[in-house]
Amino acid sequence: MAIILGIESTAHTFGVGIVKDGKILSNIKKTYTTSTGGIIPVESAKHHDENKEQIYCESLAKAGINEKEIDAIAFSQGPGLAPCLMIGIKFAKKLSEKLEKPIVPVNHCIAHLEIGKITNARDPVMLYVSGANTQIIAYSSGKYRIFGETLDLGAGNFIDTFARFLGIGFPGGPVIQKLAAESRNYIELPYVVKGMDISLSGILTNLKQKFDSKKYSKEDLCYSMQETVFAMLIETAERALAHTGKTELLLGGGVACNLRLQEMCQIMCDERGAKLFCPKNEFLTDNAAMIAFLGETMFNAGIKIPYIRIDELDIKPRQRTDDVEVKWK
Repeated sequence: MAIILGIESTAHTFGVGIVKDGKILSNIKKTYTTSTGGIIPVESAKHHDENKEQIYCESLAKAGINEKEIDAIAFSQGPGLAPCLMIGIKFAKKLSEKLEKPIVPVNHCIAHLEIGKITNARDPVMLYVSGANTQIIAYSSGKYRIFGETLDLGAGNFIDTFARFLGIGFPGGPVIQKLAAESRNYIELPYVVKGMDISLSGILTNLKQKFDSKKYSKEDLCYSMQETVFAMLIETAERALAHTGKTELLLGGGVACNLRLQEMCQIMCDERGAKLFCPKNEFLTDNAAMIAFLGETMFNAGIKIPYIRIDELDIKPRQRTDDVEVKWK
């Protein structure tokens, strides 16, 4: 019965989570935000560095354990922003050496998928929609395969950039959801689905042009953006369900907190006789519990790096989901 501590630091969130025998004991995090503009990687990394010790102590206290009880340190190895990832790996190595415990390097995207097991999803297609990542993922033949993805911007980064046009700070998604709920006036936007992939940069340009023209309200633009982009995501997800023959759809990533996206996914699943699974928002957004959760699974499968070999480890800012060989299944 292992106790695994997980560290999340891929982008705007620094978190420390603790899992014991599949049970989440703590999930403490702090998020870098701005009043205007988007995420600045070096500033976000500075935020993580300044808060890491406090978050670590709070997580231990919440879990009710002593650090000496920890069996392994899991951390987000990638993908993510390099300055932010560096804070996480340095802290993980420091704890590994101090406690003389092994390290488990975890893929951030796969952690989003694996934490979905707490919803009782068994073999889902995952619609993973976060800041930098927008992917349709399913497990097949020893790897998590990407059946569709964005060709340019991740949906979260797209939404946050749109928010900057509107004068909204980071993160912009929650405010845009509120504005969208105040409108039912759909304005036609480009709809760009290319096979199993989507493209968002052209839609972003079109939205900026419409906003700059001062002919459309923020509420109408937000509503139209959500209806268009979410329909694109659901079209590709539904096609993946049909292609794979799977009957479960799992949502993951911070954008999946959007209630309208959840509603549209539920409608699609109901129409095709599939089941929708959606973790609580705490586990949709970036969090360290999912790192510890997957870290425990990997640790129990013998996937770990002894503390005397931690110099072999480095971050992988551009690591893809389908680069990872899934040896724990």
